[in-house]
This record gives sequence, C-alpha cells and structure tokens, in this order.
Amino acid sequence: MMSKLLEQSLDREERDSKIYGVVSAIVTNNKDEDGMARVKVKFPWLAEEDESYWARIVTFMAGNERGSYFIPEVDDEVLVAFENGDINYPYILGSLWNGKDKPHEKNEDGKNDLRVFKSRSGHKVIFDDKKDSEKITIIDKTEKRKIVFDVKEKLIEIKNEEADGKIKIYSKSDIEIKGDAKIDIIAKDNITIKSDKTISLDAKDIKTKSSASTKIEAGSTFGLKSTSSSKIEAGAKLDIKSTAPMKIESSATMGIKATAPLKMESSAKFDLKTTGMGKVEATGKLDLKSAGMASLESSGITMVKGSLLKLN
Repeated sequence: MMSKLLEQSLDREERDSKIYGVVSAIVTNNKDEDGMARVKVKFPWLAEEDESYWARIVTFMAGNERGSYFIPEVDDEVLVAFENGDINYPYILGSLWNGKDKPHEKNEDGKNDLRVFKSRSGHKVIFDDKKDSEKITIIDKTEKRKIVFDVKEKLIEIKNEEADGKIKIYSKSDIEIKGDAKIDIIAKDNITIKSDKTISLDAKDIKTKSSASTKIEAGSTFGLKSTSSSKIEAGAKLDIKSTAPMKIESSATMGIKATAPLKMESSAKFDLKTTGMGKVEATGKLDLKSAGMASLESSGITMVKGSLLKLN
C-alpha cells in the first residue's frame, strides 16, 4: 500500500514538472561548438542567470548536409516546445516579432503581396506577387547592387549603381552570350576586347563606323581581302602605311578614293593589284611611294587620277 502511494506521489511530481504546449524564451547563446546549429535560451519565469540545455531548431528540409540555415540571434524572442513536456529537451519552433523587435515590412493594403528574406546587415531577397507587376529582387544592404527578374517587362536586370563599382563574369571554361534578336553593348567610356589568341568576327555583314578617327594597327602581318568590290574612302586625309611589304589585292573592282590628300607608303615592296577595273583617285595630293619595288597592276582598266599626282 505504501509503495503504491509513493509511486502515485512521484508520478504527480513528474507530471507537475512537465510543460505541455509552447512558451516564449530569449536566445542567450547561438555558438554551438558541436556544430549542430542549436541555441540556448532563458525563460521569463526562471532566474536571469538560468539557461536551458541546447535546443534544436525546427527548420525546413533539414537533412544530411542540406536544408535551410537560419540561426536566431542572441536576444531574439523565440517560441519553444518540449519533448514529451520535458523541460530538459527544448525545441525552437520559430522566432517572434514583438514590441521591441518589429517587422521590416508592412501589409498596409491587406493584399499581402510581399515575401521577404532580410539578413541582419540588410541584404534582401524579395518576392513581389503584386498582380501584373510580379518581380523577384536580390539586393544588397546599400540597395545599389541588385538583380531583378521582372515578369511584366520580360526582363532580367543586373545593376551596379556604385560610382566605382564593377560587374565581373568569370569562367575557367567557355562563356557564351547568345541572343535570338540583337545584342547591344553600350558604354560612355572605352570598350576593350582582348584575347591572348584570336579574335574572330563572323557575320553576314560587318559595319564599322566612328564619328572621329579610326585606327587599325598590326604588330605583324596585316591582310585586307575581298572576293567582291572593295572600297576605301575618306572625306579628309587618308594615309595607308607599312614598314614591311604591303599588298592590296582584289579579284574584282577596286576603288580607293579620297576627297583630300591620299598617301600610300611602304618601306619595303608595295603591290597594288586587281583582276578587274582598278581606280585610285584623289581630289588633292596623291602619293604612291615605296622604298622597295612598287607594282601597280590590273588585268582590266587601270586609272590613277589626281589634281596633283606624284609617282616616286
């Protein structure tokens, strides 16, 4: 009889020491030296110095080396439950906003369009479900660097608005930029394209235009070839110069024209050849000069014309 009474008394004490349901608590430690992403908390009804055992955090998709990783900050308010009501086995169900720690967004219109992840320093991932204006935005704390996926505009935008900021794309292997329509590259300053090997331009038509000077320079051989008509024309002075053999050749009509002085010079052999009609014309001074052998040849009509013509 006495043993039964003792058992009942112990059971009652055990039941009285259990907590069923949930309670709020304040995080006191989030540095889990065992690397299990646990925290310790203190409870309002206990002494200030009393701290819980390590509490595991409920998170989505938790598994071996996977899942979300969101650890509450020290002094954050959290919601706690206990395994079988045992206070020695706490679980963190989630974090709580309160009168001190307030939400960073507001749902003033009641439409609840925003889903936002915001880090301690202010980085954001924003899912905007506003009808006909849906967007996904990744933005840093300065709000000057962002990536925007704009559904309405059918646009992906990468933006850096820092005065001295940069955008870099790097790959140890190939990088491919492809568009089924046009591709525009626009800069208010210089554009540099550089390769340790070959740069190839392959298109149905290639057009190069500048509002000021254009310079093409080769440290070695320079070839300019056309299987159809060739035309080099300048509205001002035109100089073509080589410190090695120069050869300009066309298998069809060739025209070289300048409305100002025209100078073609080579410090070595100079060949100008066409299998069709050839025409070299200047409305100003025309110089054809070679320090070596010079050849001007055409299998058709050859015309050399100028208001002042010098062949040396």
